[in-house]
Amino acid sequence: MSSKKLVIVESPTKAKTIRKFLDKNYIVESCMGHIRDLPQSSKDIPEKLKKQKWAQIGVDYENHFTPLYIIPKDKLKVVKSLKEKLKDASELYLATDEDREGESISWHLQEVLQPKVPIKRMIFNEITQSAIKKSLQDTRSLDLNLVKAQEARRILDRLVGYTISPLLWKKVAYGLSAGRVQSVAVRLIVEREAERMQFSKSQYWGLKAELKKEGSAFEAKLIEWEDQKVASSADFDSKTGEIKKTKNILLLNQAQVQNILEQVKIAPWTVTEVEKRPVQRRPMAPFITSTLQQEASRKLGLTAREAMQVAQKLYEQGFITYMRTDSTFLSEEAIKASRAKILEKYGKEYLPDTARVYDSKKVKGAQEAHEAIRPAGVEFVDPEFTGLEGHQYRLYDLIWKRTMASQMEDSRQTQMSVKIKADKSLFSANGMSIDFPGYLRAYVEGHDDPEAKLEEREVRLPQLKTQDLLQVTTLAPTEHETKPPARFTEASLVQLLEKEGIGRPSTYASIMGTIVDRGYVRREGNTLIPTFTAFVVTQLLKKYLTPFVDVGFTSEMESSLDLVAQGELDSQSYLSKIYLDKKQGLLNLIQEQDKLIEPSQARSVTFSHLPGFEFKVGKYGAYVVFKKSTKANADTDANANAVPIETEVSVTIPDQAAPADVTQKQIMEWVENKEKGADSLGVDPESKKAVYLLGGRYGYYVQLGEISNNDKEKPKRVGLAPQMKPTDVTLDVALELLALPKFLGEHPENQKKISVSIGRFGPYVNCDGEFRSVPKDKNFLRLTLPEALELLAQPKGQGRGRRTKTVLRELGEHPKDKAPIQIFNGPYGPYMQWNKLNASLPQGVTPEQLTLEQAVKLLQDKADLGPSTVKKKKSK
Repeated sequence: MSSKKLVIVESPTKAKTIRKFLDKNYIVESCMGHIRDLPQSSKDIPEKLKKQKWAQIGVDYENHFTPLYIIPKDKLKVVKSLKEKLKDASELYLATDEDREGESISWHLQEVLQPKVPIKRMIFNEITQSAIKKSLQDTRSLDLNLVKAQEARRILDRLVGYTISPLLWKKVAYGLSAGRVQSVAVRLIVEREAERMQFSKSQYWGLKAELKKEGSAFEAKLIEWEDQKVASSADFDSKTGEIKKTKNILLLNQAQVQNILEQVKIAPWTVTEVEKRPVQRRPMAPFITSTLQQEASRKLGLTAREAMQVAQKLYEQGFITYMRTDSTFLSEEAIKASRAKILEKYGKEYLPDTARVYDSKKVKGAQEAHEAIRPAGVEFVDPEFTGLEGHQYRLYDLIWKRTMASQMEDSRQTQMSVKIKADKSLFSANGMSIDFPGYLRAYVEGHDDPEAKLEEREVRLPQLKTQDLLQVTTLAPTEHETKPPARFTEASLVQLLEKEGIGRPSTYASIMGTIVDRGYVRREGNTLIPTFTAFVVTQLLKKYLTPFVDVGFTSEMESSLDLVAQGELDSQSYLSKIYLDKKQGLLNLIQEQDKLIEPSQARSVTFSHLPGFEFKVGKYGAYVVFKKSTKANADTDANANAVPIETEVSVTIPDQAAPADVTQKQIMEWVENKEKGADSLGVDPESKKAVYLLGGRYGYYVQLGEISNNDKEKPKRVGLAPQMKPTDVTLDVALELLALPKFLGEHPENQKKISVSIGRFGPYVNCDGEFRSVPKDKNFLRLTLPEALELLAQPKGQGRGRRTKTVLRELGEHPKDKAPIQIFNGPYGPYMQWNKLNASLPQGVTPEQLTLEQAVKLLQDKADLGPSTVKKKKSK
């Protein structure tokens, strides 16, 4: 047996980063995530167990909830390789992530590999040289309470999902799924959409004045008339849209406002009250998992899944600390690093006398990581010196700024409120001035509500005092309409789930992805819109399996699983209660309710604001059914009165239709288009065929000609670009779309044709197989050749957030040819480049420390080694 030590981590990127910090006595390998799990399909189940009634679930619930673990086929080679490496190792270090999931992976490795050498568990929350070296000296054994908690969570999710989902296949539609947390999240989104359905828009009017004092203009709005408070948005019920039953509220209409305007425009305007109030605002705590997901959604437009994927890459490359955490705690070295950087970049006035300490009280059942998400190391690298690109750069920049802000001085502001009298009216003006920006120099919190953003803008009022006379420059009536409750964004849904104790922040990314992938929710920008399938499934679960979509019950399940993690609750007893209890257990509940559910009723839902219409879910999507009365003459008597005939009408609902926005008028238009066909936009002058604008399940499109029975003569169709509105499509626009692809010219370098067209993901330019997306702010139908060339000159993916390669530092000219020597950041750390020759920086040397002389020597050493050998592919 050799003296080499085997270190196992989850991913290749993490392995490559850790290899840089360890000597040749350590072999670092990746297990590529979990090496075994519950069976994913019947193919994974051993033949001898397939007839067991619990086999499809993968958990023997009749025998102490024993899980059936299998090694997936794609992991057999990984396991074989690890076993071979282990044969020559003197010690095994398990270096998986420090949370429940990571502890579970390590336990499975131990169980499968069956090592005969000492096993040590490494723990670290950042991948830096000092952290890795320290973790080697401070190892521990596996925490079996964490392992049991993760196993109980995995088993419970499997029992709930694999027991309820078949019921949905049977009663609603095949392929649907249910989940312990996912179904509650869908219920919340559906109920918000239902609130929007019940909302009644109310109109109210106001009056805005532009006033001047010594040349300084500012705005004021009417708040009282004849000692009655004028209705504003706060006076309406946010759920119903109706005005609250409050005394002494004046609801103005347009005519009343115009009457007030005529009276006040000739009256003197006098300041009656001036109030100034100093305000101090404290910075927000550094990021935890949920707040990072929320801000990445608001500021960067990333989904929770995308944010966690990017954060994972940053962590594995050693740029940030571990990204699954619920603690706002910052270590002493992190506080020192942030304070040093604040002093360097912002100055002494922005640095508090003492470090800020945030309440480390964790979210209920928090993940076990012990520090906030922050830049890694004892010296925080400035974002512009990381060499990162695209989303990785933007997310690191966000984390860096939030960490800096969390240790900076308060923002000091002055809020000013002014009351102005004019005839029988009272106007109000509010202002805010920033006396000292403090942490706002580094970071401003994001908002889901655009109105909230406006409140943070600096609005300066002139110096005013009571009895000042003001000049009126403009008076204008303002029309307002109450807005229904806002649909959830990923950020606001994550916020609510965390508040209610549903799920755990580390699982939110996968939950958001699942509810979209399963067709329960679709994204429109950052907004989450439920589908009709979501309404049908939520209705069924609420009626027949009430506890399993109840917010309180789901939160209690999380608390119980946390007690398992702490060793205070036996997992088997708890699982037995949830699944096998004769009164409340899921298994018995499913068997009883199955008999009561009528499939035809389970597949439909009705809405009180659309009486007579029944919305159903079928094999090919959602459709609406209703009774339609028509009149026909009696067959036997020409003079007989016409008799009404009631027929059932059904029509497909387009996928892009939001349930709360569907109206009776819209349904009738769908029916008319189906029965008569849409009216043409006009005739194509070349082919003499009619041009139509049609709406299908997947959106709007234009069509040339009509559908023929001859399959070879299908009409040409072109979909509308995402930014195009159907109401803006004229005959000319439709003809331009049908003429795509459009030739723009030839590329001056290779004389290849350049064209613009539209595809599944929107408009794009193409030059000999090189594609670039056309930004949404450009009219692709008016794109010019120079604009197309500019797009083609960008690196691939630049439009989706990537950045060009950033130079970390210019070292100077190489003495041989005067060519520049530059330092860049690569996937495995900083490196220097001279012409086409690259060389890594010495271990422990930062880009700032490297000298030109050192770089020249290192590049010469690399050149002396000659070209690296490349394995040639074997010819067949």
